[in-house]
Amino acid sequence: MVSNYFIIHKVERKLTKILTEWKNDPQRQPLVLLGARQVGKTYILKDFGTRHYKNLVYLNFEQNFDLKSIFENELSPETIIRLIEVATKQTVVPESTLVFFDEIQVCGRALTSLKYFDEYATRFHIVAAGSLLGVAVNDDKYSFPVGKVMLQTLSPFDFEEFLWALESRALAEEIRICYQHNKPLVEILHKQALELYRTYMCTGGMPAVVAEYAASLKFTGLDEIKNNILNGYLADMSKYASAAESIKIRMAFDSIPAQLAKENHKFQYKVIKKGASSSYFGVAVDWLLNCNLVLKCKRAEHGKIPLASYSDLSAFKIYMQDTGLLMTKSGISAESVLIANNKFDGFKGALTENYVAQSLNFNNLDLYYWESRSRAEIDFVTTISGDVIPIEVKSSLNTRSRSLPVYVSAYSPPYSIRISEKNFGFENGIRSIPLYAVFLIS
Repeated sequence: MVSNYFIIHKVERKLTKILTEWKNDPQRQPLVLLGARQVGKTYILKDFGTRHYKNLVYLNFEQNFDLKSIFENELSPETIIRLIEVATKQTVVPESTLVFFDEIQVCGRALTSLKYFDEYATRFHIVAAGSLLGVAVNDDKYSFPVGKVMLQTLSPFDFEEFLWALESRALAEEIRICYQHNKPLVEILHKQALELYRTYMCTGGMPAVVAEYAASLKFTGLDEIKNNILNGYLADMSKYASAAESIKIRMAFDSIPAQLAKENHKFQYKVIKKGASSSYFGVAVDWLLNCNLVLKCKRAEHGKIPLASYSDLSAFKIYMQDTGLLMTKSGISAESVLIANNKFDGFKGALTENYVAQSLNFNNLDLYYWESRSRAEIDFVTTISGDVIPIEVKSSLNTRSRSLPVYVSAYSPPYSIRISEKNFGFENGIRSIPLYAVFLIS
């Protein structure tokens, strides 16, 4: 079994292109990388520093707590860099050295110092990351340098990156071409892509899981890796929240499979605990969101721009950041997804919705759903090229729908999107996008 920190060296994450552009930008700000634990933040920044700089100076505040003392007094960049050089016995050369502050949420003043690097010392290339950084950003005790850093989020592998990892880059390119020209993928490749999509649903996109599957092409042992990741999340809840808060956070996290198993998939606090309300569990849900462990899909009361102005804050759905972790947490076997199984049909739609949600989120599309007095519901509505586009999700070839016509009649969108196992196509104002091509919706 591969190490949790091993990622296939041949695979470039999409973030690498953004990092390269950042490095070459003379107006660069310190870069802060958000993302859940085990999505590969440390690896990608270390790898980028090793390959694109003469040297990398790495400081991990969680592993070496004493590093915090560098930031206890003066926060001038020159003083900080001098003390870093002494502590690490390395020379920091502007433009040639990448300085990496890892687990920066452990050191609030290191986070604050990024403001001064932006204002007075842009010649130094500074990056930072932290698994619980999202919590720190929303904590009043931290002075986050708003507007003084470039924020980026690293998610699990999307389906295209998964194809790259399995040395199927040519297939990914064919899918892209068919999407751009809205023409069907040849049948043999369509079937192959659907099979790989089902595989991805089982593995998910956590780097350690993808690496293990790419090396063995077997599902054996993947649940062990995913359970280790999930247990790491639970450990963080206990470590970075109070005892009372951590219990609530865990209860909310554990309720997600049950929330999605409901017919309407809406998040209900009473599912966590009988009689519970947002006043009791609202902070716990926010904690999960801030850690990038879950995704929130809000209800839009109208399919109009801007969607945020029409959102109902009291109604929402919660999805997990990764389908592979959701499957393991729900106790669903790979065989249930790969082989037709009527017993699994009840949760198949929820798992497919989760996959679409994480794919849209990867492309920075805001997540909303729409419903009309419980008569009709559209799985997702989002803004694409200035228009609010309804997106209907089907987990199979069956694409019959009563909700989409209701929405179209009410808001007359320029077109609609239907995601299913069907090939690319366009008919009656509906653009058909196969499940394996959701990564291209942006």
